[in-house]
Amino acid sequence: MIRFLLNKQIQDMKSRYDYDVQYMEDILQSNLAAFIKYWGFTNMSSHNMQVPIAPLFAARIRTLVNEDCGPCIQLAVNLALEAGLDAALIEQIIKNQQDKVPKEVALTMRFTELVLAHDPDADDLKTQIVSLWGQPGLITLSFSISTYRVFPTLKYALGYGKTCHKIEINKAVHKPS
Repeated sequence: MIRFLLNKQIQDMKSRYDYDVQYMEDILQSNLAAFIKYWGFTNMSSHNMQVPIAPLFAARIRTLVNEDCGPCIQLAVNLALEAGLDAALIEQIIKNQQDKVPKEVALTMRFTELVLAHDPDADDLKTQIVSLWGQPGLITLSFSISTYRVFPTLKYALGYGKTCHKIEINKAVHKPS
């Protein structure tokens, strides 16, 4: 019964976002306990406390641009559009046009890039993030950066990371930078 309900959620995600869920189906069919752990991890990735939607998706999308070659980025773009983020802003985030986005979004984009590069200069930006959104905001961005990095890595490790494609935002195709 649990497998049936989880599979229904997977199929709903597949239909709603036109996302290839084969790796999730394989985990679920192979090992229910492993899938439940994976599914719990997805809850961590959706955590948001005190960070506005634009900086939150900036961290998520820039992480995926660093780690993925398309499908996970497309899913994040679809989620961002669904959350009400402007398509032009999403395009600027994908193309890493920090000079064209609002100040808080640019800060989050720079912070994300430095964290992913393990650059100690991220600490300087961390102070600015805490002053804007407090420690809960820093935790939110840290969860977003670290968890969004895991999904493409997991897919590649399982053999599902071979599909690359351009990103579509409201029918217009874009190439990440």
